[in-house]
Amino acid sequence: MSAVKQTLVGEQAFARETVEALSHRRSEPEWLRQRRLEAWEIFNRLPMPGRPENRFLLDPATAEEWRRTDFSALDLGRLTPVREPLKRVVDFQALDAPVREGLAIEELAGALVQQENSPVFRTLREELERKGVLFTDLDTALQEYPELLREHFMSVVPASTGKFAAMHGAFWTGGVLLYVPKDVEIELPLQARTWLSQPGLAIFTHTLIICERNSRVTFIDEYLSPPEGAAEQALNSGIVEVVLHDGAQLRYVNLQEWGPNVFNVVTIRTKLQRDTLLNSLVLAFGSRASKANVESYLEGPGSKAEMLGVFFGSDHQLIDHHTLQEHIAPHATSDLLYKGALKDYARSVYSGMIRVHPGAQRTDAYQANRNLLLSDHARADSIPNLEIGANDVRCTHGATVGPVDPEQLFYLMSRGLSRVEATRMIVDGFFEPILARIPLQSILERLQAAIDLKMRGEG
Repeated sequence: MSAVKQTLVGEQAFARETVEALSHRRSEPEWLRQRRLEAWEIFNRLPMPGRPENRFLLDPATAEEWRRTDFSALDLGRLTPVREPLKRVVDFQALDAPVREGLAIEELAGALVQQENSPVFRTLREELERKGVLFTDLDTALQEYPELLREHFMSVVPASTGKFAAMHGAFWTGGVLLYVPKDVEIELPLQARTWLSQPGLAIFTHTLIICERNSRVTFIDEYLSPPEGAAEQALNSGIVEVVLHDGAQLRYVNLQEWGPNVFNVVTIRTKLQRDTLLNSLVLAFGSRASKANVESYLEGPGSKAEMLGVFFGSDHQLIDHHTLQEHIAPHATSDLLYKGALKDYARSVYSGMIRVHPGAQRTDAYQANRNLLLSDHARADSIPNLEIGANDVRCTHGATVGPVDPEQLFYLMSRGLSRVEATRMIVDGFFEPILARIPLQSILERLQAAIDLKMRGEG
């Protein structure tokens, strides 16, 4: 197989020969080709999670994680993992209107746009380039910074993580690299946008963020596709890897607004060294079914992780979040709050774990999940967990699931608001403490519009 055809679908599309042809077409070094093939072997060996018929074939941890999440409607036989790359442009206005809509590059330190599985546009302020900041796609990084990629790519989330991570390791294209040198502070946010409009395509979004000692940056990771959906399925199997060296600070926003034909599986994993600070915000509004693993490994003393999440499900959407606060070092802090609203027949699953290792004394960890049900048919499952191996810690967790407070609704309606207006005001107030932390006004306005569409039954 000398070339990869865009029309390749079914079992043949995810075959070993496709991996070899993909690597050959990209002229990849031998080490990367071997990593792809090793990932494919894992992918080929593991059963597909999220299918009831495979639950006894999975290892117990994976089976439990997927027990409430049904991905049996996902049909890999209808997908292709590769397509011919799209052309890059240097003029932002040359991008298709839907691809650039709402992307305020004048408010950013840099922007990178990917369409389907191809990088198509990039910009970065010159003063940051002079300081040694790297903000580029992984294809370019492989050519210009191969040793950096060889050291870090899929080191935080290896292919052995699971079936979808292994699929990712075998078939990935595109992706984003952000490298911030020592002592560099970037005032304005950087933003990456991935646009998926081709049904029948499996893409493998990858973000690799490396923040050296005492650096500081804000990064917005955005995933979009047409809201009207398509008859054919699409899949994103994504990975976000973050490495924070001593004293580094990162504010990371992950915004998922896939269309209703997209299945989404993503692992977001951060490793925090001494005295680092992570502020993460995961926003999930789109997709047909979405499963996100959001994990913080606090490996250095004095490290702090704030983990926030917002989701809104409607129609028959499934939104699943699995979070992990892995306390390995002493004197570290994690604070997690995930809030979700559900209407129609939507369903959410939240499962969180605070795990404190035996040597992680003086850990301070909190975990909360709050769910607001806007329909008698919506359902939210919430499973917070603690696993404590040290004796000098402060760890608490909690979860709530319930409808709109009828007394609040009555009070607002008695002041002249309709039921719809009153409910919308309550939902806004429910989300506001988290949305207020979004670092870019254009993103905040988009999310408020998305909530409004959900409330009106159009999203």
